[in-house]
Amino acid sequence: MFDRIIALRGGIAPVRAYIPRLLPDVLSAVLDPRPVFDHAVSLAEVPDGHRSMDHRSALKVRVTF
Repeated sequence: MFDRIIALRGGIAPVRAYIPRLLPDVLSAVLDPRPVFDHAVSLAEVPDGHRSMDHRSALKVRVTF
């Protein structure tokens, strides 16, 4: 990687830009968000959910009510 001058970059995804286009498909079950949300927590367990994402044991955490 270093001898070929290849760089990896990352950043914050502009999620809010995609909401108007994708949310109707999620709500109508055209798109299935379950592959992204690999862990679910209750509202009281939100701090544990953030910890699991920080420790890389969960990709994205879904909060259930």
